[in-house]
Amino acid sequence: MIKVNLLPQKRAKARRAAGGAVASTGSSGTQPLIIGIAALLGVGAAIYFVFDKPKRDEINELEAVASNLDKEMAPKNKELAGNPQVRGYADLKKDFDAADARALEVERLLQARIIPANVLHELGEVLFPNRTPTMTEDMSDRVRGADPNKKFQQDWDPTHVWLTSYEDKGGTFKMEGGAQSEADVTQLSKRLAASVYFFDVAAARQEIVADKDSGLNYYKFTITGKVAY
Repeated sequence: MIKVNLLPQKRAKARRAAGGAVASTGSSGTQPLIIGIAALLGVGAAIYFVFDKPKRDEINELEAVASNLDKEMAPKNKELAGNPQVRGYADLKKDFDAADARALEVERLLQARIIPANVLHELGEVLFPNRTPTMTEDMSDRVRGADPNKKFQQDWDPTHVWLTSYEDKGGTFKMEGGAQSEADVTQLSKRLAASVYFFDVAAARQEIVADKDSGLNYYKFTITGKVAY
């Protein structure tokens, strides 16, 4: 009598059924991961197109406008720099700094010693660029060329000199300071001598000294004279 054992076949079918179930479960587990990645990509794309790209486009547009303005201004700046009648920011700032320095000098002298207002004002005129001292008509004519000893340089830059002290004793003054050159001391002395507020002006002493900070040489001077009150 022939016997057939069906148990191994049943076991194989059971294993195949179990494997199919596991595969089905694994396939369903990957679907949320794929959906999550797709969602992140979608959010990233939305942020880029809604927020990032418009900002980048705006920045690029502004940079292009700024570049075009620079290109337009370059030849105009060059033209202004070559025109001697147009004064630029650097020149104006230089004049402002010079005026500010002169004002500080006069203020320091005022605090150091009481000086008559008219003499103080005259010192400001002498030490200010493009200003002339207060002169009589006769002195003005002599300065303009009639007397070469009284004539002074009209475009002299007073920022080349600085005052360190001013003393007035009984109508006699002594002024001390520094200058870049001997010619600057001469120009200052001539302006003081031409003023109606000073007379008997003389450069009493000049010597070349070295600045302790920079090591550069400059002229240390003393000018004496009398004050007309």
